[in-house]
Amino acid sequence: MKANEMRLRFSALPENEAFARLCVSAFVMPLNPTVEENEDVKTAVSEAVTNAIIHGYDGRCGEVELLASYDEGGRLSLTIEDKGCGIEDIAKAMEPMYTSRPDLERSGMGFAVMENFMDEL
Repeated sequence: MKANEMRLRFSALPENEAFARLCVSAFVMPLNPTVEENEDVKTAVSEAVTNAIIHGYDGRCGEVELLASYDEGGRLSLTIEDKGCGIEDIAKAMEPMYTSRPDLERSGMGFAVMENFMDEL
């Protein structure tokens, strides 16, 4: 059973990545996370939101939705959604160092970072 939840929608603009990080950081405070746990959550959110903005919309107008909840036991669930173009080959996209946007000098580590910091991806 969910103890608390939030839903946040924002424009798919690069400057909103920091906004999403701060909102999630504030949302998890009642769980009393360690500094390291809080940083891990913020980093995973940052990577997911950045992927949605850069790869989902490629500079076009769009919206990103962040859903966060935690249950009575303190288990956190985060969902970042966009209605962008989608990922053509998810297995390829999850390979470290792969990027569909080499023109932006991206590292291609977004999924690897998220997977490293979260229990499930």
